Amino acid sequence: MSDVLLRLTGVSVRHEVYDDAGNVDHGTPRPHEVTAEVRAGEVVLLLGPSGCGKSTLTLTTNGLIPHVVGAKMDGSVTVAGAYTAGASVPELARDVAMVFQDPDAQIVTGSVLDEVCFGPENLLVPAAEVLERAEESLRLVGLWDRRNDDPGILSGGGRQRLAIACALALRTPVLVLDEPTANLDPAGVEEVYRTLREVVAGRDRAVLLVEHDLDAAIDFVDRVIVLDGTGRMVFDGPVREIVTGHVDELLELGVWLPVATLAALRLRSAGVPLETLPLTPDELAGLLDTLPELPAPRGRPRPTATIKTAIAVRGLTVSRGRTPVLHGIDLTVGAGEFVAVAGANGAGKTTLAQALAGVIPTRSVTVDGPAGFVFQNPEHQFLTNRVEDELAYGSADPARVGELLDRLDLRDLRTVHPFLLSGGQKRRLSVGTALAVRPRVLVLDEPTFGQDRARAAELLDLLDGLHRDGTTVVVVSHDMHLIAEYATRLVVLDAGRVIADGTPAEAFADDELLARAGLRPPPLARAARALTRHPAWHAVTRLADLPALEPSR
Repeated sequence: MSDVLLRLTGVSVRHEVYDDAGNVDHGTPRPHEVTAEVRAGEVVLLLGPSGCGKSTLTLTTNGLIPHVVGAKMDGSVTVAGAYTAGASVPELARDVAMVFQDPDAQIVTGSVLDEVCFGPENLLVPAAEVLERAEESLRLVGLWDRRNDDPGILSGGGRQRLAIACALALRTPVLVLDEPTANLDPAGVEEVYRTLREVVAGRDRAVLLVEHDLDAAIDFVDRVIVLDGTGRMVFDGPVREIVTGHVDELLELGVWLPVATLAALRLRSAGVPLETLPLTPDELAGLLDTLPELPAPRGRPRPTATIKTAIAVRGLTVSRGRTPVLHGIDLTVGAGEFVAVAGANGAGKTTLAQALAGVIPTRSVTVDGPAGFVFQNPEHQFLTNRVEDELAYGSADPARVGELLDRLDLRDLRTVHPFLLSGGQKRRLSVGTALAVRPRVLVLDEPTFGQDRARAAELLDLLDGLHRDGTTVVVVSHDMHLIAEYATRLVVLDAGRVIADGTPAEAFADDELLARAGLRPPPLARAARALTRHPAWHAVTRLADLPALEPSR
């Protein structure tokens, strides 16, 4: 544990920005004067609010900053003893491999096998070893049987697995992962972290990880580095010490915390005597089972019946090329419903969402009123060179544009090119472009991808408010916690067919269904079902089910 494989010393990065006259300048540094080390055998989690510079910091580790990306870097970065400023990006590829937040940003060949071979081939690895590495990596991520496919026909999750396989095939001492599970179904997330545990088991590699899904990653991480909103490092230490010892500060920063920790905080506020804070569902269940009594969970209101139909789907069949994706889908969505669509990668969720919103033209879908759509990849819907112009493209009302800039916390970025925003900022802008037209039906594909906890909560509260006001909301998501907390209905797809349609609680109680669809119960449901002394809690699936703080009298 003494070998430093990655060292950051006073690292600050300022991106190029343009003023109203089109003049280029370098903006406020994000990150700002970060100094840290990652040693062999360590897995270090980088946390911080959206826009603080996490992804930017990862780009300094392989030389893309300052050599490729238009940005000015101060300070120094060394990887395996080499200064990144003095080495080329190809040279650094021998020591550091990276999985980008957007897998499409790193796919360059015409077949899955060629993609994984591309990196080792360019490092002049012998041909036999290249094929050996490629097969091993593709088998680890479950893509060996699709090695001859064009990457373009893989689902978003499939391309994410491919990007991970490409990084693993390089066998570098440093592995940098920027939201590696963002596009994966819950079963795929488990598989990825199981694979990564095998990769770091030899203790000769260092991993720097940016991840919002702490429930999946928390057992994988040794240390946590936390950046504040200005990009400065505020905490660096063992994961339990940082997450549970600085929970109030982390909540103030708006970063994600494990659901088990959030649940314990809520229970404490309701008077449940929990001496320690848990990090995992198993720890939460263990703590609750030590208590002789627990207050009754809160009842949940039944969904209000709706009469008017907002979306009608009859016999929807969609193919991509010669590959069938959806098979005879029949679905009715009532006006004002909040419907989640879930399923394994490749089940057809995104295709269904695009058909519902009219992105894929079809006579099998009718929608009552204008529909807004938010793509899985925000960049796929940007059309202009400025944030405020992007919002104005869908609305000629300056007041509406100003309202959305404020609501989505984008006013200070209104003149920035959309492609220069952080991942979380791009997602907020993409949602804003859909809201600009005041749609009666809003369809969103993975809306919380890349968002910190505070921004995700704001976005989901916004969607919940639209839902309460009568907007029909359809969300494609792998986030079981999001579905449990917000959706009134869950539609589950498998191989292009609807295999379940009911309340989220009903689906989460059906183990056979979850296994078939590659899903998992949300963290709180896993904790509740593991309780032995409190069977009345077995139906708890969401934070809103927990006992509430008693009002003062």
